[in-house]
Amino acid sequence: MAGSPFDTSAMEKPRILILGGTTEARELASRLAEDARYDTVISLAGRTADPRPQPVRTRIGGFGGVDGLAHYLREQRIALLVDATHPFAARISHNATEAAQRTRIPLLALRRPEWLPLPGDRWTPVDSIVEAVNALGDRRRRVFLAIGRQEAFHFEVAPQHSYVIRSVDPVTPPLKLPDQEAILATGPFKEADEAALLTSRKIDVIIAKNSGGSATYGKIAAARRLGIEVIMVERRKPADVPTVGTCDEALDRIAHWLAPA
Repeated sequence: MAGSPFDTSAMEKPRILILGGTTEARELASRLAEDARYDTVISLAGRTADPRPQPVRTRIGGFGGVDGLAHYLREQRIALLVDATHPFAARISHNATEAAQRTRIPLLALRRPEWLPLPGDRWTPVDSIVEAVNALGDRRRRVFLAIGRQEAFHFEVAPQHSYVIRSVDPVTPPLKLPDQEAILATGPFKEADEAALLTSRKIDVIIAKNSGGSATYGKIAAARRLGIEVIMVERRKPADVPTVGTCDEALDRIAHWLAPA
């Protein structure tokens, strides 16, 4: 097929593997589930205790690094790999790039566009969670920690602050912080609700990752309205792979690559 990165002539139903865990991954899986031309599988890392049911066949758990993922791609005769993981899931994205190159299987990245500062935003951009900890300074502050649970332990070196920590699942092991409140919740979060939360907890600084999308943007909009500083952990430069920003774009690219001639 002209313009296709591989030959689909011998494949009756190309198999697509989605590396998931995001809203976009679930939406793409739902759209592909309705298309009889494809056989779709979604893979979840298994970090969430009670993941939502997926609309296609699902596997849960890691692959065992680049070697394990490459073996799975070959064994399952995957025709296309879609990396729709979180923009900060650097390890699995790196493994996906390496495994795709090793197996010569096409890779498409689905990445929601990052947030951009607007007038009224008080952003302090940093390149890592460690830099975010340092940016808090020594003076006691009321911190809303909205980075998930995996890297929250970094803030144990700054126990002088008061923390409100929101995550989908509990932080384990529990953080060794003298003043902390845990909130278990799953987005999307509305701006009005976020403003009420920030006001009731007297938050004066938010730690956030520039994950993009609308589901968790409410806190950013609320911070702008309330004049609250946001220490924003920016994304690392992604690998040089074909990338789209929406499910519609992903479907167009998939049809271009996989649809029978």
